[in-house]
Amino acid sequence: MDEQMNYGEDYKYIPMSSLMSGIGVEVTPDIYLFTIQVVNICMVGEKTNSTGWTLVDAGMPKSADTIIKEAENRFGPGARPNGIILTHGHFDHVGAIIELVKHWDVPVYAHELEIPYLTGKQSYPEADPTVEGGGLVSRMSPYFPNEAINLGSHVKPLPADGTIPLLKDWAWYHTPGHSPGHVSFFREADRALIAGDAFISVKQESLFKVLVQEKEISGPPRYFTTDWNQAWDSVKKLESLKPSIAVTGHGGPMQGEDLTLQLQCLAIDFETMAMPKHGKYVDGN
Repeated sequence: MDEQMNYGEDYKYIPMSSLMSGIGVEVTPDIYLFTIQVVNICMVGEKTNSTGWTLVDAGMPKSADTIIKEAENRFGPGARPNGIILTHGHFDHVGAIIELVKHWDVPVYAHELEIPYLTGKQSYPEADPTVEGGGLVSRMSPYFPNEAINLGSHVKPLPADGTIPLLKDWAWYHTPGHSPGHVSFFREADRALIAGDAFISVKQESLFKVLVQEKEISGPPRYFTTDWNQAWDSVKKLESLKPSIAVTGHGGPMQGEDLTLQLQCLAIDFETMAMPKHGKYVDGN
């Protein structure tokens, strides 16, 4: 496994942090959301079990020490997850994974369609700074890396039957559009949803809203989304699950009527609320 992210010495990442950066939120007794700059990770598991918890996504580059420290603050000294599951492999969701896997020596699971981007075989399409409605964040997106990382044999495909080896009460759902193998995680017992970037709870293209973390359900980040029809289908799929609480890759957790109504609106009016009128990855352009 490569020890570096293959982004090169001139690699630049998002040069900003939200007001929530470095703050953790206990969404449920066993779902802990932690924000690193402008992206979220989740630690799923009871606080009393220092080795029976699972990390969902791996944050920004150079955040491994922060994640390890936060895990130990929550689960105790020497806390180590049973593994890591990924919603997808974009740089802000796998930024610390090389270092974390090296430190913890745990397996990683992702959808089979994401495996090429996680084993050094294929890079993601470049970000689109010209996408309609993209805002300042999109204009910065050419500086966001799209190169593959290489986890080698540490990464394994999620089982085809929808189960998650590390989380027995959860199921994964293929929610492509933002990336080919994007997945979301759902627990029927309490209708908890970890949506990744299939939809998010902040308008990621607005620098102001990202910085202050103003809550509103939005489509996936425009600058990296490459298939908008699939993205819409994925939102419809997740809305049909009728989640009672949702944790997304960007923005704070949402629940109850606020979540239900906004997600319904997005599923119905995705074309006007989320889909850009023009851009590199918009049909017909």
